Amino acid sequence: MAPPTVVALCGSLRDDSYTRIATRHALAAAEDRGADTELLDLREFDLPVFDPDEEDAGDAEKLRRRVRDADAIILGTPMYHGSYASPLKNAIDYCGFDEFENKTVGLLGIAGGNFPISALEHLRTVCRALDAWVLPYQAAVPRASAKFDSGDFVDQDLADRVAVLGERATEYADISPDPACFESTENVGADD
Repeated sequence: MAPPTVVALCGSLRDDSYTRIATRHALAAAEDRGADTELLDLREFDLPVFDPDEEDAGDAEKLRRRVRDADAIILGTPMYHGSYASPLKNAIDYCGFDEFENKTVGLLGIAGGNFPISALEHLRTVCRALDAWVLPYQAAVPRASAKFDSGDFVDQDLADRVAVLGERATEYADISPDPACFESTENVGADD
């Protein structure tokens, strides 16, 4: 049996991003569990603001293919104004059911202040709308500036929690999907 493929989308565009550090940490734990991993750094993709009339703009197909080919996806985001980051929303908008349906998704939120719970809940709602299988376990890093130094965690408990996210994404990458629910037939997306 081939090893599972776990990809991660980093929703931060900052050069010194705590989200990117934590996302790489989760991927390293997935790799330690035997997964093939890839960081999909949104800084490296040409993704204009999503326009349904131009759904193949820029690197959209390249992004969709990498997400579609993965067995599990980790979504890492900083918390901006109580929700997740617009670069991540834009990337998800370029994707859809073909990329997320019945796919295992792990959530990672980073906050400058308190816990990024609302950002994680918003992501969970979006992923459920795409019929993804969202891991019950999620990782949150509050007060991020005090949790990292020189590109690594200084808080071992948080480092361990983020690592568990990568481990769970690998462990449940091949979960069998449940039968379609009524809600899944009602969420067909916007046509206009």
